[in-house]
Amino acid sequence: MGEYHMNTQASELFERGITATQNAAKYYVDPAITQLVDRVRLKARVRMAWLNKLWSEEAETSKSYITQAEVATILAEKDTIGAQQAWIEENHDLAVLLDSITQIDQLIASDTDSRWYRLLSVFGLSESEADLLQSCLALNMDSSLARVYAYLQDHPARAYVTEDLVKRLFQHGPETINHSESPLKLWHLVIAKEVTSVEPGAFVIDSMIADWLLGQRPLDEPLVARATISIPQNPLSNWPVKQTKIKLEGFLHQDPPKQVRLVISGPTGSGRRTFAAVISAELRMPVLTIDSDHLDNESWQNLYLHAQRQAFLDSGTLCWTGYSAMQYEWPRQLSVFPLQFLIVEPGQSPVSHAEFIDHYVEMPNLTVDERRSLWQQYIPEAHTWSEPDFQRLVQQHQVNVGDIVLAADKQINSAVQAQRCVQDQTRFKLGDLAQRLECPFTLEDMVLPQQVSDVLQDFLFEAQDRNAFWENEKARRLFPQGRSLMALFSGPSGTGKTMSAQVIAAELGLDLFRIDLSSVVSKYVGETSHNLEKILSKAQHMDIVLLFDEADALLGKRTEIKDAHDRFANTDTNYLLQALEDYQGIAILSTNRKENIDDAFLRRIRYVVEYPCPDANQRLELWQRLISELVGAGALTNKKSDKSLITNLNQIATGVELTGAQIKYAILAAMFTARREGESLNIKHLLRGVDRELMKLGRVLTERDRARLEL
Repeated sequence: MGEYHMNTQASELFERGITATQNAAKYYVDPAITQLVDRVRLKARVRMAWLNKLWSEEAETSKSYITQAEVATILAEKDTIGAQQAWIEENHDLAVLLDSITQIDQLIASDTDSRWYRLLSVFGLSESEADLLQSCLALNMDSSLARVYAYLQDHPARAYVTEDLVKRLFQHGPETINHSESPLKLWHLVIAKEVTSVEPGAFVIDSMIADWLLGQRPLDEPLVARATISIPQNPLSNWPVKQTKIKLEGFLHQDPPKQVRLVISGPTGSGRRTFAAVISAELRMPVLTIDSDHLDNESWQNLYLHAQRQAFLDSGTLCWTGYSAMQYEWPRQLSVFPLQFLIVEPGQSPVSHAEFIDHYVEMPNLTVDERRSLWQQYIPEAHTWSEPDFQRLVQQHQVNVGDIVLAADKQINSAVQAQRCVQDQTRFKLGDLAQRLECPFTLEDMVLPQQVSDVLQDFLFEAQDRNAFWENEKARRLFPQGRSLMALFSGPSGTGKTMSAQVIAAELGLDLFRIDLSSVVSKYVGETSHNLEKILSKAQHMDIVLLFDEADALLGKRTEIKDAHDRFANTDTNYLLQALEDYQGIAILSTNRKENIDDAFLRRIRYVVEYPCPDANQRLELWQRLISELVGAGALTNKKSDKSLITNLNQIATGVELTGAQIKYAILAAMFTARREGESLNIKHLLRGVDRELMKLGRVLTERDRARLEL
């Protein structure tokens, strides 16, 4: 079987398209199949006549033991193909049988719509291979032929098809029929079974092939638990259906036709399988989706073979999902159906195959209007939801069709519930690559200089409005890159950088994931870039805010190259600069060493926010707010506990420079001290908390400081 022949035939099936598929769907036995059984019976009668002639010469018409005459016949080589053929041609009594065989051969050959004809054409079977398969099929259809086959082989235990039987029954030469490169063996059309060590092997037609020839629409056994028929749905308006169809037709209609893998990239639920079904329907073919996960290489090879066989028989395309189709080699000894779909995650690509052209399609994100329409389509009650909440859901959450369908299945009855549902669906996609932070804070919790607050408000507004803004074609044309939303928060530890990120995420209704860049950086060449690529490719299609902690660990200034380590360190820095610029989501980077950040990177960030240590007024506000929140507002005015606590707080705020985080932990320490001593919170407890925070910096309150602060 030549590969070109297979590809040409596959192209013809592609051209015939849905017509061939409809023919394959007929649930009756083709007349050609019935004629095949008649042909085998007629051939058997001819062979039987010849054998009876030989046996009559041995004076034996039926033997249960080996006779001397039989041995003489064998040694004289009287039962040869040539001798049988010469006798048949001279024996006029067989004319009627031979005419019947000729008529059946002509009928079978002329029925080009039959499944038998399609099978021979698709798999390129030779005459002898077709006769072997035909003998197996006839026995499958009529079990009484087993006794006929035993009689023709002069052996009661050989009630099955052997290669020698086929050669003598159909007058073929001595060449092996089911050889290593035979389509019968390559495509498992017949199964060779060992009988005993001294008996010739038995051939049995594959059960799926038999059922298919008999007019059924069987699914091959290895595919049963892994294959589903994908039904085309109405495509979304921004799906590249027309251009993809034109591109594929250009490949498939070439002479000889090209073999194409359409690699469809996108996150789970983005409509990749539906897109494959739509394209396949446009090309007038069905599509069978096959899951290739959790297979070893041998199992993958077997699944691949049976899937290709199914595709050729049903004139339908294949859509592959799962790990094996991505990571294992696609066998090259088999010809394949000319069009295959491959579903991959963003950033993934399959192992290359020399005989395939890989054409990539990335599933586009839903527009704001499409998201609104789909929410209302799958959850009709969405028309009655609070408009501000619904607008926030539609604008802030770039969900896909699958996310909306899953939410609809959970009987969501408000936009707030829908938001929580889509967050739950995505928050575990990063696995252990990042840590999700709780976001309990609001804008009112922040105590910051006005200038910093203004920048945060600007950043927050852009984050809320950006999805709709970047749907504008003119905006996208003017900014082909740099559409990400990035901010660099710089300042000493404890000044509110992480808290600001938490507030932003909370205001947007998004999850916040923290990535410690110092843990991502690897000493091994290429590992850092690989780690970052995994994070960004997954996060690209999640509704989240990324917080890169200790950004200076990787965004430090590039150094003069003195050795290989310097070169690869600079490479990782360059990669992150480009990767973050291409990242379409919201990213916040924090550092307390802004001076170490590469200047080239700083120029690319539109929001660079400097967090100073709080001044005395801000520190006082923090002391008062936090004590009121943790202990209660009465703690500041409770005369029984301490008449001058407010005055003391003013003294502490003025006299001790602490960050917001240090103030919070000083109060926490004071609270537990007060609880241990069974007293209400007072200045002594607070000073003990202050002391503990200062000790972390290698400082302590002097006796003079303590006396002054206790006044």
